Amino acid sequence: MHPLANAIAPLLEHVGGTAVPAAEREPGDIVLYWDGAPAVAVRLPGEELTSALDRIIRAVEGELGGRLPDLPRADKQRAVRLLEERGAFSMRKSVETVAKALGVSRFTVYNYLNREQADRT
Repeated sequence: MHPLANAIAPLLEHVGGTAVPAAEREPGDIVLYWDGAPAVAVRLPGEELTSALDRIIRAVEGELGGRLPDLPRADKQRAVRLLEERGAFSMRKSVETVAKALGVSRFTVYNYLNREQADRT
């Protein structure tokens, strides 16, 4: 693989993209050039993975240091609090998306939200 692919690997990991040889590019891939020649193609995830909610979820995972389904209950509750603070639940179908990301039911997410609201009063 081209050295440029190694240089951008951390960025691609963060956004969920992959580097492919320029010769294997597909429509929709972004071609990066090195010294005027195609060096590597970047394949970004589909629309469902690049939505604002998914970016917020990935940021919370990074902040909490692990994938949401792998976190203990207290950290899942903290994740819901962080997601709420960042406006995640103002988006359409957000509770379903967050529940799936956490590996819990929608009912559990609503319980976490209600618990957070009760703690504020």
